[in-house]
Amino acid sequence: MSYTESAAPANHLMDTVLPVRPAVVDRGSGERLKPGMLQELITSGTAKAMVISQRKALVTPQGLWFGDARSLWEGLVEGEWGAVAAIYLGTTLGPSSLPEGTAVVLFTVQEPPVPGSSLVPDNAEWAGFREVAGRLDASDTALFIEASAISNWHATHTHCPQCGTPTDVEAGGWVRRCPADNSEHYPRTDPAIIVTVVGPDGRLLLGGGGPADARNYSTLAGFVEPGESLEQAVVREIAEEVGVRVTACQYLGSQSWPFPASLMLGFTATTEDSVARPDGVEVTRARWFSREELQAAVLSGEITISTRLSIARSLIEHWYGGVIEDLQQ
Repeated sequence: MSYTESAAPANHLMDTVLPVRPAVVDRGSGERLKPGMLQELITSGTAKAMVISQRKALVTPQGLWFGDARSLWEGLVEGEWGAVAAIYLGTTLGPSSLPEGTAVVLFTVQEPPVPGSSLVPDNAEWAGFREVAGRLDASDTALFIEASAISNWHATHTHCPQCGTPTDVEAGGWVRRCPADNSEHYPRTDPAIIVTVVGPDGRLLLGGGGPADARNYSTLAGFVEPGESLEQAVVREIAEEVGVRVTACQYLGSQSWPFPASLMLGFTATTEDSVARPDGVEVTRARWFSREELQAAVLSGEITISTRLSIARSLIEHWYGGVIEDLQQ
């Protein structure tokens, strides 16, 4: 992320947005509609596969583990790890841990194969995204997030919502069709706004939930309700959570957070209020920070803020005008 050398003006919205991260996977939305495409790809011997079980993926010290899709599929379906499902993730667009143009398939299994077996190397382990995100490159991060999103959807949408009939999987794992009424069902993403609130004196409002004496502080966030615009959601959520009236807001960028199915839409907002009143339910503490106060509080260990994996940290540093140094443990 790039920043201007000086901090942003204290009394109005910034005129820049968060940098756009380019796609690292071509999802092949047209190709995956071809009947039998996924099985042909698996048996071709050219595709690679990652594996997820119970929201954890196989990883190595170098990043995500990718096996040969054909041999892995044959071993899994003949094994004792429960039902196996295959989903097409796409083709890599740039060099990473996989060569550019590599087709990637996701295998989801009910019971995780044991690392060190004939299917999985000794140095692999099962890990959730939060556990390993810090050591993943951009390509592995994108694939892990995509795989988490689509596998979570399949796990929670197995039946037709209209008649209750078990649905069939189509389009490389991106559509579920009801055989009874022929209705099609697509992966769900829930929009949520996440906001930095800047007061009349340029200070930033951060909040947190849980115990009132906890040290973690972050941006404020909430889900968008039906019939509501993103801007209306910003105004409503900030008023509900901390009793602050937003006078203006600006969209800055987004981040997929499929744990289980959110798309975080980042905003910065201004207010003329200088007193925050936490609702005591979702937000139990709220505090205003100047730039100097925030950096000093982080370095002293008085508070902790969101990690660099999250859009919350990007939004905070966008307001700050530079990189906030973390306390070194």
